[in-house]
Amino acid sequence: MLLQTALRQKASALTALVTAVAIALTPFSSAHAQAKGPPVLRDTETEQLLREYTRPILRVAGLEKQNIQMVIINDGSFNAFVADGRRIFVNWGAILQSETPNQIIGVLAHETGHLAGGHLSKLREQLAAAQTQMIIAMLLGAGAIAAGSTRSSSGGNNGLANAGAAAISAPQEVIRRSLLSYQRQQEENADRAGVKFLTATQQSPKGMYETFKRFTSEGLFAARGADPYLQSHPMPAERVAALQEFASSSPYWNKKDDPALQLRHDMVRAKISAFMERPETVYRRYPQTNDSLPARYARAISTYLHGDLRSALAQIDALIQVQPNNPYFYEVRGQALLESGKPAEAVAPLRKAVALSNNAPLIEMLLGQALVGTDNKAYTDEAVRILRAAVAREPEAALGYTQLAMAYGRKGDYAEADLASAQAAYLRGDNKTARELATRAKTRFAVGTPGWVKADDIVAAKPPRN
Repeated sequence: MLLQTALRQKASALTALVTAVAIALTPFSSAHAQAKGPPVLRDTETEQLLREYTRPILRVAGLEKQNIQMVIINDGSFNAFVADGRRIFVNWGAILQSETPNQIIGVLAHETGHLAGGHLSKLREQLAAAQTQMIIAMLLGAGAIAAGSTRSSSGGNNGLANAGAAAISAPQEVIRRSLLSYQRQQEENADRAGVKFLTATQQSPKGMYETFKRFTSEGLFAARGADPYLQSHPMPAERVAALQEFASSSPYWNKKDDPALQLRHDMVRAKISAFMERPETVYRRYPQTNDSLPARYARAISTYLHGDLRSALAQIDALIQVQPNNPYFYEVRGQALLESGKPAEAVAPLRKAVALSNNAPLIEMLLGQALVGTDNKAYTDEAVRILRAAVAREPEAALGYTQLAMAYGRKGDYAEADLASAQAAYLRGDNKTARELATRAKTRFAVGTPGWVKADDIVAAKPPRN
């Protein structure tokens, strides 16, 4: 189930210079500086695979107990980054373009290197120091400008004013170069840490090298002739050469990915292609002459997305015949039926998907949606139970609360329905609606009860600052 949602983001205000440097160091912030944050994709199959990729790396990095989350960004370019110390962000384009598990694992190992090295907190310290330096420079420069202006008005020359302007502009360039140089060193350290983690988990660092080498050959880092000191990454050739030197010394350099893992990786890439790319692109990637399981998966999903439900169901059923215990085939079957206006028929395959996926909460939300969509009151209590369990494990998924509100409404429990609707609105970033619904919910709950307290928290909550 590929769902799009919104991720909240907080940002702090800095001086103009420090803000410019921060943007240069974190393209994510400049590209998605919106109140509701960057567009995020949710999919159980993809997230599970990414968790399995990162788990051993986080363990050897000493981060296993910190509950680092994988977040998939709705962007087709190749990128991965860390931004808050708790999450690794990966564009779906990075997954799609990684031909082997080892290639994306290498990128994730590099990002784990940033987390393990505390680079984010150290960068914040550097930015804070730069801000302080900039303020001092601006104050000194402004004083010189003011003094120069006074003398000029008295008939003197404006040399002191020009010196003041220089006192402001010169430190800006020095500070910017210093920060970018610091960032380049962080990138090199993350490369080395990533190779260390991969070697400790008996995985090849070749995928990391292949990825960065491809970036260099395609010119994705920087234009030829660019000032290397103005880049937030080392010059490609230098970085790749250094990476190859210490990565190739790993005893696991030539180790291949397990075929079963490669198949799962290819299945996820096929799924992403089917959901995120145009149908003609999907069929170019996976033509009818390609009878592999990933190709059939991609074509089945693309077929249902573009209106041919009967053919799609036949293709999905053929996939189930090959892998009868694959929960994601049943999930796709249920989702196809649900989105085609057949919620009652979607219930059975989604029940199967929930059971085979060990009650994956995102799939439980789909099942709850199907149960609610049937208009069968006999399903209402089951829908409430399933959706409550789902949002308890996925408390930031607005879909679960939306469907829970509908289920409570069917039961006539309008207090809980208002509360769930308020929670859904809050997660969508619609704070005005969230407060209105929570205020109404408070009037329906007894004062001091758990529902009243949750509603009061939403009423009192301050919206995230841009």
